[in-house]
Amino acid sequence: MKQLPLGLRPGPQQSFGNFAVGANDAALGALRGTTAGAAPIYLWGSAGAGKTHLLRALAREAAAQGRSAGAFDQSTPLPWVCDEDTRLILLDDCEAFDAAQQHAAFALFVEAQALGASVVAAGRLPPVDLPVREDLRTRLGWGLVFHLQPLDETRARDALKREAGRRGIVLTEEVVAYLLTRFARDLGSLMRLLDALDEFALVHQRAVTVPLVRQMLAERDEQQRQGANA
Repeated sequence: MKQLPLGLRPGPQQSFGNFAVGANDAALGALRGTTAGAAPIYLWGSAGAGKTHLLRALAREAAAQGRSAGAFDQSTPLPWVCDEDTRLILLDDCEAFDAAQQHAAFALFVEAQALGASVVAAGRLPPVDLPVREDLRTRLGWGLVFHLQPLDETRARDALKREAGRRGIVLTEEVVAYLLTRFARDLGSLMRLLDALDEFALVHQRAVTVPLVRQMLAERDEQQRQGANA
């Protein structure tokens, strides 16, 4: 059965604490140990593997430690600049950088060296396959490189039930099985799904059941049809 992404409002703030580690414990350990001036770290993997989650979690942790961070992706307007207090530079969606952004990203690597800052970057492709200028590709790949693995069914089930429990949502095995066979199993989709279910159940004052999930999806589809016809 085709698994569907759930395009609803964003889920909870990303942190290391609510990241479903799965087979990615080495990557998580390296990120937790990131210090100013350390070798670059590059994360790659398919959409939903947790790349952006981990970058945002790292930014939050840096802020809590009083370290200034600069974050840049394809949607960040140019110029890309850091102040003299920046100790962490984050680059996301590297495969999508246009020529000007590639130039800016390379300049940030040079600036990071002068500032004693560390660089952590992410993309869907490994460094060697990135469609970017050679000097940037080399910089992205010369440090630690981690291939983030998506959650398998068992780990997706565990992550879903653990996060539901944290939110006080009771999920029966029937509901869990229904969700995992019909929706994408990546961490972002699962968290958005729980967020939507939690809100919908509260509004209707009902427990989370398969009929409730079907009702939520039916109402969402109707809203989308009405929006398309407006």
